[in-house]
Amino acid sequence: MSINPALSNIGSEMSRLSGVRAIMKDIIETLRSSRDRTFINLSAGNPLILPEVEALWRNCTTELLASDEFGEVVGRYGASQGYQPLIDAVVEDFNQRYGLSLSDRNILITPGSQSLYFLAANAFGGYTPTGQLKQIVLPLSPDYTGYGGVTLVPEALVAYKPTLDVNQAAHRFKYRPDFSQLAVNEQTGCIIFSRPCNPTGNVLTDAEVNKIAAIAATYEVPVLVDSAYAPPFPALNFTEMTPIFGKNVLHCMSLSKAGLPGERIGIAIGDEKLIQVLESFQTNLCIHSSRYGQAIAAKAIASGALANLSKTVIRPFYQQKFHILEKTLDAAMPDVPWYLHQGEGAIFAWLWLDQLPITDWELYQEIKQVGVIVVPGSTFFPGLREEWRHKQQCLRISLTGSDTEIQQGMERLASVVKQVYSRSH
Repeated sequence: MSINPALSNIGSEMSRLSGVRAIMKDIIETLRSSRDRTFINLSAGNPLILPEVEALWRNCTTELLASDEFGEVVGRYGASQGYQPLIDAVVEDFNQRYGLSLSDRNILITPGSQSLYFLAANAFGGYTPTGQLKQIVLPLSPDYTGYGGVTLVPEALVAYKPTLDVNQAAHRFKYRPDFSQLAVNEQTGCIIFSRPCNPTGNVLTDAEVNKIAAIAATYEVPVLVDSAYAPPFPALNFTEMTPIFGKNVLHCMSLSKAGLPGERIGIAIGDEKLIQVLESFQTNLCIHSSRYGQAIAAKAIASGALANLSKTVIRPFYQQKFHILEKTLDAAMPDVPWYLHQGEGAIFAWLWLDQLPITDWELYQEIKQVGVIVVPGSTFFPGLREEWRHKQQCLRISLTGSDTEIQQGMERLASVVKQVYSRSH
């Protein structure tokens, strides 16, 4: 028995697979249909389970189970703003670490940071009561593919092409925001970008972030800085960076890459008025985030253990993976115009193949034939409507494989790239 319900416009939009999720469906089918073949899967966004990090969450759970608060945590509803001990731990940590003067009214806990961007995109972006369209601006494309699915009004999402700093001799490059193109005005509802960036590993400089925030402040536009890979946890920045705070800046964190993706814990830090809007939206949507996850996160943050493990275990683990990847590509790639994005953070590498004779999707299929799975880059340009050949010339490569898998995967990828370019001559 099957049913084909009539969907509303919102139902149609939200039931659509967007961005990399459509690619993941193909990857899952490939793995299922090829069980007699071993693939090097460098597509995953799932963090690896690191023993020291798992032990931290296990210990925090043991503490919670033995405490008087356990029944209250799991047996009762809580405040929509979040579990008070977690809010207090974040306030104390950030005030001490960054010299801030936060109060508990500056914090909101959400069911993961993806839900936070959904709340913000639809609270600040979309149509106003007077019919004006408020845009959700991505100032630097490519960026996180999930931004493509957060708005209920798809025409509100607008992204801007970057400028490219290219070091041809070193086969490296870096994206930078193009302030000559970036438009922020009365039609802007909010601005969102990730720092460090998924998928590229790019870290906008302090000056670039402050400039974006200052331009937005002129129009009282909120700026959401997606800090899912930023310090102090998970601290997956491979270059020095400082989190930026300000009246119109919402610092948005996630504990997923700090070893807690299953519990869906997002944290927003910002102006009380912005927090109140998002809290009210969350109350209507889902009441509150998982209190169990919040309770163990409160212990890990308050003790300082999470920030310490982020700096001493999580960051060096993935930084070493990136070093293996770039060393292998430097040695194995043919003499073609290839460029690796500067590895400044996150758990991915981003490869640009200039003058690629085929599309990124076709290259993805050919790389699968040698037993390696990566992700076509064109899925990471949500909101960028203009034609740009660059969008079909990039690949995202996950750093979640073993050292051997990353080395062998890049050697096989290089051999495919060599064949693809040689066929075009």
